[in-house]
Amino acid sequence: MFKWMIKSLFAHKSSLVGSSLGIASAFILVIFFNAVWQGESEQIVAYPNKMKPDVWVMQKGVENMHMAMSFVWDWKAKTIQSMPEVKTVTPILYLNTVVVAGNEKLFAFVVGLINRNKRAGPWKLTQGRTLENAGEIVVPDVFSSLAGLSLGDMIKIADKSFNIVGFSNGTYSSANPVFFVQFSDLEDLLSSFGTYSYLLIDSYDGVDNQLLAQKIRSKIDKVNALTHQEFVANDFALAKQMGVEIIYIMTIICSVLAALIVGYSSYSLVNRQAREIAILKALGCPNIRVFSSVIMQSVIVTLIAFILASLFALLVLPVFPQLVAQISVKVSVGALLELGAIAFLVAIVGAFIPAYKVLGLDPALAYQN
Repeated sequence: MFKWMIKSLFAHKSSLVGSSLGIASAFILVIFFNAVWQGESEQIVAYPNKMKPDVWVMQKGVENMHMAMSFVWDWKAKTIQSMPEVKTVTPILYLNTVVVAGNEKLFAFVVGLINRNKRAGPWKLTQGRTLENAGEIVVPDVFSSLAGLSLGDMIKIADKSFNIVGFSNGTYSSANPVFFVQFSDLEDLLSSFGTYSYLLIDSYDGVDNQLLAQKIRSKIDKVNALTHQEFVANDFALAKQMGVEIIYIMTIICSVLAALIVGYSSYSLVNRQAREIAILKALGCPNIRVFSSVIMQSVIVTLIAFILASLFALLVLPVFPQLVAQISVKVSVGALLELGAIAFLVAIVGAFIPAYKVLGLDPALAYQN
């Protein structure tokens, strides 16, 4: 029975190829949207993840950076600096706002740096230099390409213009590109004299950062302190929540589409093989074995489609950002395994009706012309 199943399946090569490619296309859509969602979610936390202080300190009630606002009095930074466990305290100002470059408008995150402090600044420049004077700005290199910007061009934030002196790498995402300006410029825009947004705390070797965060929360009034791992995890969780519904809906739509293609191909195959199946039943082949063979054919077609989609994900998607730089993609093994489980379910559901039809075939059909 198994040999007949394989032989009959590969006897119709054009149908097999067409069905596999159709199902693979549906799976590729699921993989693509999931990879973009994962890539953008990771890029959203690129700034805090690159800074990697031991502890983050912010306003009480704030637990992350993405889409958040925090104000901490400057004297609190001095108090934390005096703690014996603390090596350095690096304050930054942080603003969610709209950046205007010519006719381009972009929602962005702006980080204010104190005294050319490289600790909290861009980690890699592709062109230009770091901040040195007031009125200067470092721009994500991807945004410069999209907006056609060059060194020396002007960008507006609120009612203040900034001169582009550098382009940074790894600081762009479609949700939160990160721009860097002098602390005093952002302080003036926010009218936040005497306050910081976040404090990046670097501790001495051997210090338990979890205990240090607890100590800061207990000793300093109205602040929250989290270890770097906790802070980034909160940011990443929020970033992923922003697109989870869209990804869920797209997965359902593409899975239904794949199931329909599986069902159509299985139904067509059963119709073509009706007389052969009737002969098998007339020879005494149990219904359950015929039923299982149709399901197995569907599983094989879906497996071929899944392999094609996985190869596309592993070989093609990693180079996609080189073609479309403003989109970040990340293909994870976990996502492919989840899709594999969905593919198996799709194969069973899609072939169930054609397989059920097999049970109703009359063995007498074998003797009809």
